[in-house]
Amino acid sequence: MATRKAKKKKDESWLRRHSLGIMTTAIAIIVTIGAIFAFAFIPYTGGTADDGDWVYVPDSASPSQVKDSLKTSLGSSMGTRVYIMWKLMGGNPTKSEGAYRINFGQTALGIARRIATGRQTPVKVTFNGTRTMPQLADKISSQLQCSSEDFLDACNEVLPAHGFKQATYPAAFIPDTYEFYWSASPENVVRRLLEYRDKFWDDDRIAKARGLGLSKVEVATVASIIEEETAKKDERPLVARLYINRLNKKMKLQADPTVKFAVGDFKIKRIRGEHLRVSSPYNTYKIDGLPPGPIRVPTASAMDDVLDAPNHNYIYMCAKEDFSGYHNFATDYATHQANARRYQNALNKRNIL
Repeated sequence: MATRKAKKKKDESWLRRHSLGIMTTAIAIIVTIGAIFAFAFIPYTGGTADDGDWVYVPDSASPSQVKDSLKTSLGSSMGTRVYIMWKLMGGNPTKSEGAYRINFGQTALGIARRIATGRQTPVKVTFNGTRTMPQLADKISSQLQCSSEDFLDACNEVLPAHGFKQATYPAAFIPDTYEFYWSASPENVVRRLLEYRDKFWDDDRIAKARGLGLSKVEVATVASIIEEETAKKDERPLVARLYINRLNKKMKLQADPTVKFAVGDFKIKRIRGEHLRVSSPYNTYKIDGLPPGPIRVPTASAMDDVLDAPNHNYIYMCAKEDFSGYHNFATDYATHQANARRYQNALNKRNIL
């Protein structure tokens, strides 16, 4: 009994002597935990739930470049915090290459873990209103890591094996909004876009093209012409059938947009003799049949307008003199000449050269 009392007194004495140290250690632990929490778990206050800020880690980036990118995108304080966490996780720039959307409320720890493990956010890639392959390449490169030159090189690497010549490259793509990883290789981008185009050409569309006597590329070529010919979507099927009628009659297409393409100037408002005399395989006032390929990257809807073009007998068209954007159509040359005179007079009245 005496022994137990002595032990109890000894324990109490030890506690009294060390209580301050215990309290100090406990406080230190609490402070450390709080600091760790503040460092790693305080949420990012930039960006929004729907439209965050983007962090880009380019190919062959150095650790210091990763740090600079984080600070630029997330702010100095948050960027530094994420960088330190990323380094502690063994951050490797090669593994972290890519684009990451950072939204409001994400923690430094969560952001660092995503970047360290390379869990990229897909980026949306859109290209519309594209006339030439260099323009397409510029639009792709403005949204992905690859350069314009690399994209064009990838086209040369991938497309010929699928039956495309340089003049027909625009027929390999369909304008839309796609998702890619920002770091996707240009070859992968070209292949996937070609896969989307191939899915468009289902059995039903292939049968319609065959019924018109046109190949897939020829459908794309006619579609590219009608998109340049009229901005009125409800008129495109009529224009498509008109050109099909001319092809069937072995008539020259005489499509003004192809002349603008041949000249290299789509801003021309009035086609003149000097333009019509340009020697080019795209000048349909001089060549027979279709030009060697599309004069722009045609949309899916324009190609469907060709495939579903309603039957009619029109073989002539001229812009309406009211400048509404619509056209007067004719089945005979005399009526077409009268339509053309009215339009030319309207141009003269407005001093349009």
